[in-house]
Amino acid sequence: MSLLTWLATKLGYAPLSSTSMQVWVDEYALLVGDIYIREMAFLKAANLISKALSKCEFKTYLSGKEVEGREHYLWNIEPNKNQNSTEFLQQLVHRMLRNPSKGALVIEHNGQLLVADDFVKRPYALYEDVFEQVIVKDFNFSRTWNQSEVLYFRICDTDIQRVVNGLYESYSKLITYSMNAYQKSRGTKGVFKYDTIPTGGTEERKAFDALINEKIKAWLNGDNAALPLGRGQEWKELEHKTYSNESTRDIRALIDDVSDFTANAYGIHPALLRGDVQSIGEALDYTLTFCIDPMADLIAEEINRKRNGYSAMASGTYTKIDTKQIKHVDLLSVATSIDKLIGSGSFCINDIRGLCGEEFIDEPWAWAHFMTKNYVSLDEALTALSGGGEK
Repeated sequence: MSLLTWLATKLGYAPLSSTSMQVWVDEYALLVGDIYIREMAFLKAANLISKALSKCEFKTYLSGKEVEGREHYLWNIEPNKNQNSTEFLQQLVHRMLRNPSKGALVIEHNGQLLVADDFVKRPYALYEDVFEQVIVKDFNFSRTWNQSEVLYFRICDTDIQRVVNGLYESYSKLITYSMNAYQKSRGTKGVFKYDTIPTGGTEERKAFDALINEKIKAWLNGDNAALPLGRGQEWKELEHKTYSNESTRDIRALIDDVSDFTANAYGIHPALLRGDVQSIGEALDYTLTFCIDPMADLIAEEINRKRNGYSAMASGTYTKIDTKQIKHVDLLSVATSIDKLIGSGSFCINDIRGLCGEEFIDEPWAWAHFMTKNYVSLDEALTALSGGGEK
């Protein structure tokens, strides 16, 4: 209680009586619970997006051919000395989503890619934006960066998280009411009868006050306890109502609604944040289409326009984020599809092995394209039907 008393004093709520302090503590606990509910929904959304992107491969191309050089190593393995690519992407996504209107800033320093913890952006209409007061962990850079010198990611002009929080402010009243109603329904209530109140300052009055303020409360809260009553005193417990187990489910449903608000704001299928496994394939396809793929396009576009430019891209030098590896592939369930993909000549064997997360086969035939004999061109089919050519 000493820590809460100190906090109440700092916030201007103290000094308070013991009863008023308990009321304040209960309200503070509800406030903290509301913050945790909102934060849990945000973290689930941010972690889902960042983990999905961390499964993607940043493919780099040089003159139209896929290569695995320094740029490939930066984005897929080690962007800087203190982070691997998964940690880097998680930090980047969290910065983008935490404050969408401000965005996330990535600078390059001594060949390392660093996500800024804080920065100040000075926007211009006809000139490059300028970034200053850039802070990375415990280091504050004294220099400024132009827009063309950094990677700047922003998903929208509107602060989506602020809108979600505003929506939750009104919705949280329902959650608080439901929690209070459930708590009251499970509490013990009774009527304490007594003949007279002892005279103030006497030992009898001290014992009476202790009974009211301490012993009855301890008796109500204890699993096994006895309530000592004196002459002319009587305790009568009020009858309890019978409640079903659906009470807590109602509160859980309200909390799930908060996850649904957050999921819809970022283009995630609500079932994924709730943890529902039914129709998870459809939910994942929805999330890939409206959340992950657009996020990957945004990141790839910023990388290409800043680190490659028009002339390099025109010659086939660019970076592509492959999101096909996000889905887990069960080889037995897709065996027929694999046969069709290879037999139609659309993909070679190593293409399919790469999609399935397997190592490439270092043989020329593994890179060749095959087509089953029943695939013929339209001209050949018409010739065979007219009686000419090989049947």
